[in-house]
Parts: sequence; structure tokens; C-alpha cells
Amino acid sequence: MNSKTLALWKKQDQHTGDRWRLFQSVQASFPVGQVLYPGSYVDIAPSFVFDNVTYVDMDKRAAQFFSDEEGVRCIIKEHNGSVKNKWKFIAGDYRSLKLKAQSYDLLVSLYAGFISEACVHLLKLNGLLLVNSSHGDAALAALDSRFTLIAVVKSANGQYKVDDRKLDDFMIPKKPQDITHDSLIKNGRGIAYTKSPFAYIFRKTSH
Repeated sequence: MNSKTLALWKKQDQHTGDRWRLFQSVQASFPVGQVLYPGSYVDIAPSFVFDNVTYVDMDKRAAQFFSDEEGVRCIIKEHNGSVKNKWKFIAGDYRSLKLKAQSYDLLVSLYAGFISEACVHLLKLNGLLLVNSSHGDAALAALDSRFTLIAVVKSANGQYKVDDRKLDDFMIPKKPQDITHDSLIKNGRGIAYTKSPFAYIFRKTSH
């Protein structure tokens, strides 16, 4: 394994196993096949859990990381005991992906901008969007009629739990404000809500 590969992963995994537990919680609640992770950087934790993951990032360090295929496989095997899981990396801007429409069961949007809008066409009908409030993408998804909030992911003491109860209690701004598509895009930051779970899970209910 390339020493740079391991160093990049250790820096990503500063809170050991944190992302692994996140994706495990999603898997435990929903059947997921193919996963698309735009803006992934070197976070390969989804491959510890899901069978088929496509990673996308334009950072040169991510391209360097994924080019060490043997090293990536070693990290995956260390965490899930298998090298059967399929993965691939696309170097580039997720806003211009040349992928088949409606191919993915789960779209991951964590700290990487407005992925919900840029990649919704790649998500299957009834597919899932896992999104946090960073950059305002969760708020944008809430405005999108193609998405329906079906659960939140709560975090406590390094553990994650998917909860589908009392969803009307979430996504309520602390301060009254007019939240629009244009304002979210312009500001590029999340909304301060009265309740702040780690992430939200939306289902794509229409095209």
C-alpha cells in the first residue's frame, strides 16, 4: 500500500469508524444497491457497507488516493473482510457527470454542495438521498417536489440511528425567513434549524 494512501485515509478517519457507523445505520434501515457519492474526497466508508459504490471528486488528492487500487482494496478488506465489493472513482465535477440516468439507489450528499439538484436525474425513482445541512443542500432538497423526507439520522456518542418519527418537528428554521431556491444557491450555507440531526433521508418520489 502506498504510504500516501494510508495517510490520506487516516486523516479522513480521524474519528475512527465514524462514517462506517453512519452508513451501517442507513443499511440497517433501507435496502441499498448501487451508491453514488459525489464530493467523496477519500471517504471510502460506504464500501465497508454497500456492494457497489461510485465515488466522484475533482480534488487531485482524491484521484491520487483512488489510483492506488491495491491500497484501497486493502483498506476495504480490513474493515469488512471482503474484496468483493465493487467500486470505481470518477475524477471530475459532479455537475457534469456522463452517467446513465436513474441508475443509483442511494445518492450521498455530505459537505459537498448542491448534489441533490445536480445529480437527482441519476437517482432511481424511489431511490434515497442521504444529505446533511451543509451548504444548504438539505434545505434545497426539502423545496424540491421530487423529494419527500422519510427519516432523519440522529447522532449521539459516536453512534447513529435512523428515525422516521415526528418528521414535522424537523427542518423548522430558528428564525422566520423566506427560504427559496435562489437564496440557498446564492448563500451556499445551511439553514439553522430548531432541531439538528446529523443528516436527513429523502426519497425520490417523482421524476
